[in-house]
Amino acid sequence: MLNRESIFVSTVRSLCKTFGVITGAFVALVVVLLTLSFFSPSDLLPPKSEMTIAPDADGSRRMLSFDSPAVLKINIQGVIGMNDLTGDAFKDILYDSREDLLAKRVQAILLYIDTPGGSAIDSEAIYHALKEYKKKYGVPVYAFVEGLCASGGMYIACAADKVYATSGSIIGSVGVRLGSAFFNFTDLMKIVGVKALTISEGKDKDMLNPYRPWREGEDSSLVNITKESYDQFVSVVSENRPLLDKEKLVNVYGAQVYLAPTAEKLGYIDFANADYEEAVKQLVAASSIGDKPYQVVELKRPRSLIATLTQSAPKLFSGTVRHELELGPQARPEFHGKLLYLYQP
Repeated sequence: MLNRESIFVSTVRSLCKTFGVITGAFVALVVVLLTLSFFSPSDLLPPKSEMTIAPDADGSRRMLSFDSPAVLKINIQGVIGMNDLTGDAFKDILYDSREDLLAKRVQAILLYIDTPGGSAIDSEAIYHALKEYKKKYGVPVYAFVEGLCASGGMYIACAADKVYATSGSIIGSVGVRLGSAFFNFTDLMKIVGVKALTISEGKDKDMLNPYRPWREGEDSSLVNITKESYDQFVSVVSENRPLLDKEKLVNVYGAQVYLAPTAEKLGYIDFANADYEEAVKQLVAASSIGDKPYQVVELKRPRSLIATLTQSAPKLFSGTVRHELELGPQARPEFHGKLLYLYQP
């Protein structure tokens, strides 16, 4: 007599086989992608930006011929210096705007700004890249603020010929800070009964060591570079925003922020109560486009599927779970010890 296998056991066996096939296929895919990543030329050449069509002054996103003039819209959104909002990534977009389908087509640049600022180095790099681009190709650059244009965002906006903003936008915060706050635990260590030893060589090599009392003047080099960076920031704003009183900027306005109507009166921006369509319309009028049909285009750095999977694969197979307490951008490791043009109350 034949033993008939129960339906339950048969079902479980089928599910196990199916799971094994799927798991094997996934592992094989990951291995293939990892192998391809070793032979990928991405380390030799930066990835080409992907072009999309953005609304023009009439809200149209129609595709025109490849010889029609174009307005390049660049988004300055998020914290500067993080993700794709870096000096190098920004320069790649500017390089790509003079090649391939956009070669000789870009007649103006619109900066769409909504940022609290961030890395001083990246803010300065983006500002200088825009200045060089304007000088080399003779195109107008306008900025449109919808949300926040603070600190490093203000630094970048100074590269624009005109700055427009919505009435509810927040503008300002001309100031600099050095990374995150410095702490000293010596009093707490005395209470707990803990001692620490730091081995170093060179005067002030262990400056601001949190495990010993601080010495007077050991932070002088950090204070000096912060002041020099601030003086540079003030000079850039004063040179490019001539209606903004430099003496009041330093001694009265400081690193305060203002709603757009007040910012316009003080000279931070040119036009408050503006909208996107008006900014694009005025930019086109200031360019060499004239009455020609044009389109607004965006260039974004592509995210490689291979890179995404190879970055996530180790976490997937390690099985680890991370618990993080978000303390703000200035507390992130990549900003530790760096100068920041960052607004974060």
